Amino acid sequence: MGAEGTGTMNADNLLTHCCFCSMQCGMELVNDKNTGELAIRPRHDFPVAAGRLCQKGLNALEHVRHPERVLRPLVRPWLPEAAWLQGGVRLEEAAAAQADGTEGWQPLAWEEAVPDIARRIRAIQSEYGRDAVGVYGGGSLSNEVCYLLGKFTRVALRSKYIDYNGRYCMSSAAAAGNQAFGLDRGMTMPLSDIPQAKFIILAGTNIAECQPTMVPYLLEAKKNGALLVTIDPRNTMTSKMADIHVRLQPGFDSVFVNGLLHVIIAEKLYDQRFVDTRTTGFEQLAEAVKPFTPERVEELTGMLEAVVRTIARGFAKAPTGIVLTARGLEQQVNGVENTLNYINLALLTGKIGRAGCGYGAVTGQANGQGGREHGQKADQLPGYRLIEDPAAREYVSKVWGIDPAELPGKGVSAYELLQKIDEGEIKALIVLGSNPVVSSPNSRMVERALRKLDLLVVIDMFETETAAFAHYLLPGSSFLEGEGTLTNLEGRVFHRPQALELPGEAKLDYRLICELAEELGYGRYFQYESIEEVFDELALATAGGKADYSGITYERLKREKGLFWPCPSPEHSGTPLLFTERFHHPDGRARLFGITPKMPAEPVDQDYPYVLTTGRVGSHYLSGAQTRRTAALHKKTPVPVAEIHPWLARRIGLKVGDQLRLTSRRDSVVFAVKVTEGIHPLTVFVPFHWGGELSVNRLTIQALDPTSRMPEFKICAVQVRGEKV
Repeated sequence: MGAEGTGTMNADNLLTHCCFCSMQCGMELVNDKNTGELAIRPRHDFPVAAGRLCQKGLNALEHVRHPERVLRPLVRPWLPEAAWLQGGVRLEEAAAAQADGTEGWQPLAWEEAVPDIARRIRAIQSEYGRDAVGVYGGGSLSNEVCYLLGKFTRVALRSKYIDYNGRYCMSSAAAAGNQAFGLDRGMTMPLSDIPQAKFIILAGTNIAECQPTMVPYLLEAKKNGALLVTIDPRNTMTSKMADIHVRLQPGFDSVFVNGLLHVIIAEKLYDQRFVDTRTTGFEQLAEAVKPFTPERVEELTGMLEAVVRTIARGFAKAPTGIVLTARGLEQQVNGVENTLNYINLALLTGKIGRAGCGYGAVTGQANGQGGREHGQKADQLPGYRLIEDPAAREYVSKVWGIDPAELPGKGVSAYELLQKIDEGEIKALIVLGSNPVVSSPNSRMVERALRKLDLLVVIDMFETETAAFAHYLLPGSSFLEGEGTLTNLEGRVFHRPQALELPGEAKLDYRLICELAEELGYGRYFQYESIEEVFDELALATAGGKADYSGITYERLKREKGLFWPCPSPEHSGTPLLFTERFHHPDGRARLFGITPKMPAEPVDQDYPYVLTTGRVGSHYLSGAQTRRTAALHKKTPVPVAEIHPWLARRIGLKVGDQLRLTSRRDSVVFAVKVTEGIHPLTVFVPFHWGGELSVNRLTIQALDPTSRMPEFKICAVQVRGEKV
């Protein structure tokens, strides 16, 4: 490891895109005239967030050139060959080797590393079956790498076990979009429509910190007369922009929205023509919301009856309006139903499929949208095709040149995949672009599971908390070194060129996948001269699917600064605004759903009387593997800080200088603490970007939404007490 040989600038491609959130703002690499060093500045020619970058984007170069970056293949020196050929290194051997102090890394040539990994995979599959090897991907990888990971798992490994960290991010919104609209694209309209909206509801989203360059769209809408409502258990930087802030305790979203829907129906404020001609399910919805009068909603949530009526009437009567949701309401065991209820608001009032109107799930990860479209999800093939659909299997198999019978069936979600390891069904795992030890709920279980693996291969830029359990750590490429395409939160596909040469012995992620496929004996299915050839095959594989990229080419993306899918032919201009005439269900109608609010998986009780909720802070991203290594960002937020209300601080007798101990049914962790009136009195908030002893996910519950398999990160019951430093 080390920064020696870090990549040099590719002078022909200085325009690129940020690696962090789903805005994917344009950036330019320049030589600073004062220092002579490479620097980043905003790019003005890309239509999303033109000329703007947030603090993370402006500092995105630092982690690429960080001295801790992995620059050559590494292997644990205590791996005995005989044990592998007999089925793997056993826990007692690993423990003994670590006790001897020999658990560190030693460098390995690529010519040895890839064949060695392939040999170990073959040995494991020979003994335990093809499904004994799993793949865990990421939502920040390019479309091409996401596509290849899915193809590699199904063709080269012939395993059904693949999923990715986007399961923790967008799965509830995706499931809700498919149920309501017949199609999941994060936003049904382009960002440029936001300033035309006269009423905007932001639910469970802190855009000002998570997607800062999206804020100007909201401010422009307010300048044009829009009323802005935020719904969140905390007063955030986003809620400071709001005209009305609803400080709702986690778990009560559907109760509150049912109150809004009750008012709209009872006062006949809904769009009768739209409901009659473009939706089904109105009767069930009307029946479900009958009991949720504003008076009852006030009793259940504490939100004043007048506030419920004001928001309902305002949104219904506004000529245009947009509803945007995010993880706050989606990362729950009732996340799909919560999301469907917010979609009900847009559908019931006819605010979709026209300018200034729509519903959007604000994607979190860089390629959270594209990452779930092309085969990383356990049940999907490219283009949003379902792997158990015979027609989909036949079409994609033809593109890949295999027999449909060779394709495995669907696997399981990300957390369930990790559970399969703990249960002994999966013996080997390949991780690319993810850090599940930090990002998964009940992370002690994840650590335990990874220790049981006979083979863990991590492809990353750093020795992450997950890589600490790996047998092989392979140096992958950064966002500046790998060409490819991504799909932002709007559904806009765009091209990101290579801006820097690869450092040291690092490899492009797609090349590494192809080389491993070659060593496994399936190289004939992975013969690509360039990443553009991978995209061309991806586009062909999506033809006729829900997420149809078949009319998109690199040449068009470069010329047109991105295209919105679906784009089914070279002559098609793309689809910025969805559902103008029909929805994607066979009858062309959207579905309204009557939602009966349900309890969380772990309600508070006398023993665990408070609610812990988790989220992001503006200076960090995901598991923090990159941003915690960026000095300017780390300096702003060096440790996670728990936020509690003054009422709760008094109740537990918190003293000045105390830290806060949070204890759930899974673990106990101590955090620095901030007392603030800007949080619901019964709720504690902790950001999740840290691992080890600072990991809040040691506390969170592994309960999953029954449809999306999204973990309930936003609600778990905890004990709270002050603790002397």
